[in-house]
Amino acid sequence: MVQTLYASKLSLYEVEKRFDLQFTQDETFFSEWCDDLPEISDRDRQRLDEVKNYYFYLSKYPMLEVAVKMVVLSPLLELAGFYESPFLVRAEESVEIEEEEEGEIIKGQIDILVVQNKFWIAVIEAKLAKFNVMEALPQILTYMMAAPHPEKPVFGMITSGDHTLFVKVRRGENPQYALSDSFFLFNRGNALYGVLRILKRFGQQALVSA
Repeated sequence: MVQTLYASKLSLYEVEKRFDLQFTQDETFFSEWCDDLPEISDRDRQRLDEVKNYYFYLSKYPMLEVAVKMVVLSPLLELAGFYESPFLVRAEESVEIEEEEEGEIIKGQIDILVVQNKFWIAVIEAKLAKFNVMEALPQILTYMMAAPHPEKPVFGMITSGDHTLFVKVRRGENPQYALSDSFFLFNRGNALYGVLRILKRFGQQALVSA
């Protein structure tokens, strides 16, 4: 009998064990989030300042996932150029992974997936605004391991609106993953500047690797 498991129910230990996936703190493994980042324009900064102010106001009230998408994610994807050709944004894309040896199927739901010529450059998890983004790490790693083109690295982003974290996975032999620093919107300045620069960097890499 085939047992169905849900990606959202898996622990980080279970995900690492199932995929023989190892966490690495080697800073050279995931340099894309901090090295050679493109600059952003004054217009981008002004828009992101508005986004931060909107979020501050709305966060005084219970904020559901859909509000996080509208207020924070949508402007970031727009400014990063992911709503333009040759990129394609697919929302609510389902992912199934089948473990034939163990007779199990892991199911989950991806909130936002950015695809460019079938090259997955970002897997973005939007959750309830008030939660620890690390709780979504096992889920997003499961989705990223299911991405096509296993010879290419996969980049992910987990956000709760006020916290944002980037993930890189390299598959093939000896699969590994690494994390960026956490970007907290309530810190001084505007953390969204850094988030946008990283998204633009991923977009540039996708065009080169297409």
